[in-house]
Amino acid sequence: MKLIASLLIAAALVAPALSYANEPAAPVAKADLAKGEATYTAVCASCHGADGNSGSPAYPKLAQQHPDYLVKQLQEFKSGKRANAIMSGMAAGLSDADMKNVAAWVGSKVSKPNFAKEKDLVVLGERIYRGGVAERQIAACAGCHNPTGAGIPAQYPRLAGQHADYTVAQLTAFREHGTKGAGQNVGRGNSAQMSGVAAKLNDREIKAVADYVAGLR
Repeated sequence: MKLIASLLIAAALVAPALSYANEPAAPVAKADLAKGEATYTAVCASCHGADGNSGSPAYPKLAQQHPDYLVKQLQEFKSGKRANAIMSGMAAGLSDADMKNVAAWVGSKVSKPNFAKEKDLVVLGERIYRGGVAERQIAACAGCHNPTGAGIPAQYPRLAGQHADYTVAQLTAFREHGTKGAGQNVGRGNSAQMSGVAAKLNDREIKAVADYVAGLR
């Protein structure tokens, strides 16, 4: 009788846990696009363009970028993991909900096509982007960023049509961290993978890849 009683008590204790385990998870709140547009217009548009298509090559195009990637970058600007005096100040006043709303709104905009400008470098850029440099263990960019530059949501950003000047600046910053900044706040240190790749590229190769990426559609 004691054994039966013990089993009944155990079953009574386990049953609620099982019922909770089988309940669907609470739905994740959807981004509020109207709030995202309002915040973007007030905080971001002056540098990144009214629709995310920045008119200045110094500022990245954000239109059609993967929202999860944008949220990650904003969080890392805010935390200081990605160092940038301007963006750290802008992100400081944004809540996680603000970031999610802004990222969803600007990610829903269409990226305007761009063009490669350095014809003598495009062939080199395409070769590195699509095939890497085997003898120096440089991986092909297309493996993570897609042959068309579309990227992989949440993990790897969209590159197609990005301003070449901005891409050069980022690859150079990654390289600086990869070659000089181990354990230090030097260059761009929020991606060990990219620091490792960029550390093996010279200035001409960086410029070639950036120009090729600008012309991807």
